Amino acid sequence: MRKQLRFDATDRGILRALIRAPRATTSALAERTGLSRNTVQSRLTRWEGAEVLHGFDRRIDTEALGYSITAYVFTEVTQRRLAEVSAALERIPEVVEVLGLSGATDLLVQVVARDADDLYRVAGLILDIDGVQRSTTALRMRTLVGYRLDQLLD
Repeated sequence: MRKQLRFDATDRGILRALIRAPRATTSALAERTGLSRNTVQSRLTRWEGAEVLHGFDRRIDTEALGYSITAYVFTEVTQRRLAEVSAALERIPEVVEVLGLSGATDLLVQVVARDADDLYRVAGLILDIDGVQRSTTALRMRTLVGYRLDQLLD
């Protein structure tokens, strides 16, 4: 388990600026926070070394790409085949994220599909993977609270 870092007010200010503008340069972050460029750079370097910062990719609306359905496939797998199942899931283009869970379900597989027939096809591809025992699919109806971290910085 990673060591938890302590974040002071300066850290929280930089993190808030990153949340609002993930692709901002170090100079832009310094300007937005009223800090020196060197201060911002040293904090970013420390966080990168501690693997605190993850990718700052832009979130693309999958509907704009023609995938109008987002679903979650709760998947039970044969434990000794977990690595094989994960590798097979990674080869399915419509699988956008796979999370390992504790409890009755082993994996939470987020998928996208163009329509109901396409979702049926994608769910079938998942069920066809050696090591997948069973799955249950739930459609995402809407997002009520989007992914957020800003509130944790207070």
